Amino acid sequence: MGKLVWKSTPPPLLFTVILAILLSQTLFAYASDQPSKKTFIFRVDSQSKPSIFPTHYHWYTSEFTDQHRILHVYDTVFHGFSAVLTDDQVASISQHPSVLAVFEDRRRQLHTTRSPQFLGLRNQRGLWSESDYGSDVIIGVFDTGVWPERRSFSDLNLGPIPSRWKGVCERGARFSPRSCNKKLIGARYFSKGHEAGASSGPLNPINETIEFRSPRDADGHGTHTASTAAGRYAFQANMSGYASGIAKGVAPKARLAVYKVCWKNAGCFDSDILAAFDAAVNDGVDVISISIGGGDGIASPYYLDPIAIGSYGAVSRGVFVSSSAGNDGPSGMSVTNLAPWLTTVGAGTIDRDFPSEVILGNGKTLSGVSLYAGAPLRGKMYQLVYPGKSGVLSDSLCMENSLDPRLVRGKIVVCDRGSSPRVAKGLVVKKAGGVGMILANGISNGEGLVGDAHLIPTCAVGADEGDIIKSYISSTANPTATLEFKGTILGIKPAPVLASFSARGPNGLNPEILKPDLIAPGVNILAAWTDAVGPTGLDSDSRRTEFNILSGTSMAAPHVSGAAALLKSAHPDWSPAAIRSAMMTTATILDNRNQPMIDEATGNASTPYDFGAGHLNLGLAMDPGLVYDITNNDYVDFLCAIGYGPKVIQVITRSPANCPARKPLPENLNYPSLVAMFPASSRGSSTKMFIRTVTNVGPANSVYIVRVQAPATGVTVSVRPSRLVFTESVKKRSYVVTVTGDTRNLKMGPSGALFGSLSWTDGKHVVRSPIVLTQIEPL
Repeated sequence: MGKLVWKSTPPPLLFTVILAILLSQTLFAYASDQPSKKTFIFRVDSQSKPSIFPTHYHWYTSEFTDQHRILHVYDTVFHGFSAVLTDDQVASISQHPSVLAVFEDRRRQLHTTRSPQFLGLRNQRGLWSESDYGSDVIIGVFDTGVWPERRSFSDLNLGPIPSRWKGVCERGARFSPRSCNKKLIGARYFSKGHEAGASSGPLNPINETIEFRSPRDADGHGTHTASTAAGRYAFQANMSGYASGIAKGVAPKARLAVYKVCWKNAGCFDSDILAAFDAAVNDGVDVISISIGGGDGIASPYYLDPIAIGSYGAVSRGVFVSSSAGNDGPSGMSVTNLAPWLTTVGAGTIDRDFPSEVILGNGKTLSGVSLYAGAPLRGKMYQLVYPGKSGVLSDSLCMENSLDPRLVRGKIVVCDRGSSPRVAKGLVVKKAGGVGMILANGISNGEGLVGDAHLIPTCAVGADEGDIIKSYISSTANPTATLEFKGTILGIKPAPVLASFSARGPNGLNPEILKPDLIAPGVNILAAWTDAVGPTGLDSDSRRTEFNILSGTSMAAPHVSGAAALLKSAHPDWSPAAIRSAMMTTATILDNRNQPMIDEATGNASTPYDFGAGHLNLGLAMDPGLVYDITNNDYVDFLCAIGYGPKVIQVITRSPANCPARKPLPENLNYPSLVAMFPASSRGSSTKMFIRTVTNVGPANSVYIVRVQAPATGVTVSVRPSRLVFTESVKKRSYVVTVTGDTRNLKMGPSGALFGSLSWTDGKHVVRSPIVLTQIEPL
C-alpha cells in the first residue's frame, strides 16, 4: 500500500475530513463487533424478593442488571421490569429462579357528533340523565396524547376532581400542570421503550420538531379518541363544513386522564404500554380505552401479550378495559385483543354520510364519498386517465414518484386503494399536475367507503364502481369525468352497516370465546383534533382544524369506553364483566330498517363472527335485566382450562394459581355468548354442554322464560331449567345448555359456522346471547 506524503502542511479542513472518515470507519468496525441490544420485559416473582432490599427496584438493579439499563419497573398490574440488554445478558438473567417469563418488546399500531344519538342517548332522559352524563367516572385513554386547549376538554361547570384521584399532570414540551383542569385531570407520557426500542444500536431520541416529549398530541389520534369517549356537550362543531352539529362525547361529564404511549410515525411499544397500565390503575381510573393492537397479524398467547397482561391487572381491580378489534377485515380470523377479560370492539356505520359523485362523459353517475372542502370543479368535464393501464403496480396505486406528469397533467386520475395512505395518493396526483382523483377500492375492500379530507377534489368509490370507470376509460378514445360533492346527509338507511375494515372472528387463540364482543360507531366519526397537523396528517397539509373525521375500530372502542363510564356511573357496584354483559345482551342485530345488519364488504347479512353480540344500544344497556358476571377466579379457571400451568398463569395474574383437580372446560367461562365446537371427523350425532349463571339486576321478584333460535335445521338446543325464578333472596340462577347436531348432515355457512341465539325474557327485558356452531379438526 502506498504512503500518503504531504509536500506542505495539509489543509486543515481536508485533514479534519480525512480524520473524521478514518474515525467513523474505526467506530463502525467496533460497533459491528458489539452485540446488539434490544428491550426485553421480565416477569419476576415479586414474593421472592430478599428482605435485605427495601424495594423491588433495589433488588432488580443489584441482582439482575444495573440501573442504567432498566427502563420501567412494574409493580401494580405486573411485577417485573423492562431493560435494554444483549441476548447473552437476557439468557443469563433468564436463568434466575425468580424470573417467570421473558419477552422481547414489540411495536404495536394504532387501530386508526352524531354517534351518541345513534346509540340511543337523549338529553335529560335515559342513561345520560340517570348517570348524570358519566359525572366523576375517570376514563384513562392510552393513545398519542392530547391537545388540551380544545373546547372538548373544557371544565366549565364541572365539580371538584374526585378525591380518589392520585394521578399527575406531567410537565414536558409545551405542556405543564396548568394544561390540565377539572375535565382533563391527568396526563402522562411514556417514551423510554420507544426511544430504546426504535432500533438496535444507538438510542433514537424523539425529534422535537415533529413530536413533543410530553403528553401533547402531535398526531391527532389521541385527541380524537379522548373526545369521542368524553368530550364536553357545549357547542357547535364541524369539520370544514361537514358533520355540523353539537359536539359531544359519549360520557360528556366523565373525567379524562391521558397516557401517551404512542408516538407519531413510530407506533407504541409494549414496555411503555405496560408502564401506562401500572400508572393508570395506581392513579385511580375507572375505565381504560386502548385503541392499539398487534401490528404483525400474529396473536400472542396471553402470557406473552402485555396488553392482555396489563388489562387483566386492571380488570382484576375493577377497571373496565375497552379495546379495538383491529382494521384487518374483511379477512376472517383477523380480530385482535382476544383476552376474555377485555371488551373487544368492532366498527359499524352511523346514519350520516358524506356523498360525492363521479359523472362520466357517457352520462353515467356513480356514487362515492368524500370530505373534500376546497374549490369545486363546478361541473367542468376533465379528461380521465387510469395509470394502471401500464400494468405497473406502483402506477395503479399512485405511489410516490410513480406518475408521469405528461400523462396526468390537467386530468382526473383513477388510483387504486392500497399500500400507501389514501390521502397521500391525492398528493402524488397533485404534484404530477392532476386536477382530481377517483380512489377505487379493490376486491378486498369491496364496497366499504370512508371519508377523507383530501387535498384535491377526490371521490372514493367501491370496487364495482371502480371497475365501471376503468371499463369506460378503456372503451373510448376520449374519456372524461367531473366530480360533485353533496355535503352531509342524515337519516341514511341502512344503518348500522358492518364496516368492511372491521376485523372478524373467529377467535384465533381460543375459539370457544366469541370475538369481537360487539360493534360500535367507527365510520366517519367527528371528534376533536390536534393543532400540530392538518386533517390528513400529511406534513404538507398546512390546514388546521378543531375537529376531524376519522374511521377505524380506534373510533369504535372509545364509544364503548364512554358507554362503560355511563353504566359505571349509573351502577357503581357493577363489575367490568357485568358492564360488558349489559352491553352485549342488549345489543341489536337489526338496522334502522328493522332488517338484519349487512356486511359492507359483501352486501350480505353479517354474522356474530363479524359483530359479536351485535351493535351497542345504550338505550337498553342501562337496564339489561340479567347480567353474566365473571370473577377473577373464573378467569383463572379459564386459564387452567386452556392448559396453562400455575407458573404461566402467575405471569398474568401476579399470584400463584391453583388449578382444580378436575380440569375445567374453557367453554364454561360465564361469557354472554356460546360457541359449540363439534369435531369435524365425527360420523354421527355430537353434543356440547354449557353451564351459565345469570345475576338479576332488575326487579327483585322476576320470572324469565327461555327462547331459543337453533343455528340450523337438525340442530337441537335444549335449556334446563327453561324458567328462572328470582326473589328478594335469590339473585343468581344457573342453567345448562345442550347443543346437539348430526355432523354428517350439517352444512356450514360461508364463514364455516352456523348461528343462532338464546334469550331470556320476563316480558320487558330480552337478555340475548349468540350461539355459534362450528366444526374443528382434531389436534
